Amino acid sequence: MTVHTRQTPRHRPRHARAVHADRGSVAVEIALSVPLVVLLLFLLTAAVQLGRAAIDVNAAAAAASRAASLSRTAPAATAAAQTAAAANLAGLCANVAVDVDTTAFRRGGAVTVTVACTVTTRGLTGISIPGSVTTTAQSTSPVDVWRSVTVAGGTQPWAGPASRTGGEPT
Repeated sequence: MTVHTRQTPRHRPRHARAVHADRGSVAVEIALSVPLVVLLLFLLTAAVQLGRAAIDVNAAAAAASRAASLSRTAPAATAAAQTAAAANLAGLCANVAVDVDTTAFRRGGAVTVTVACTVTTRGLTGISIPGSVTTTAQSTSPVDVWRSVTVAGGTQPWAGPASRTGGEPT
């Protein structure tokens, strides 16, 4: 009868050594990657909010130019554009600047409105990071050819097709 005695190996197999060498590496990888993932999420949030702000500023410029083109006088056009832009951007911008170009304000002319909106980075990311970003948009809207425009001395004569029949639009 043969009796076998168990012998302990002098060398561990390679696989066993590799398993013990990696012990604790997952915790280190997570500890290093979590702050990077959080930073990436804040940057992604800021990018989405900045894109949204740019879209809102473009929409506000379009609404302001349309409101200005519907006005009867250049000063009323300026006031209407500023009111429309401020109403569209209420609560979004820390500072709103509206520039209204009424040099071509006449029948068949155009009104150009430039809107600049300053957004704080606190509003973009939700955390207190100092700084701000200014987004600018410009829109031009035509002044209707078939209506009268009030000028300094009163209503400008209307020379549209209806004047041949004696009618004048309102």
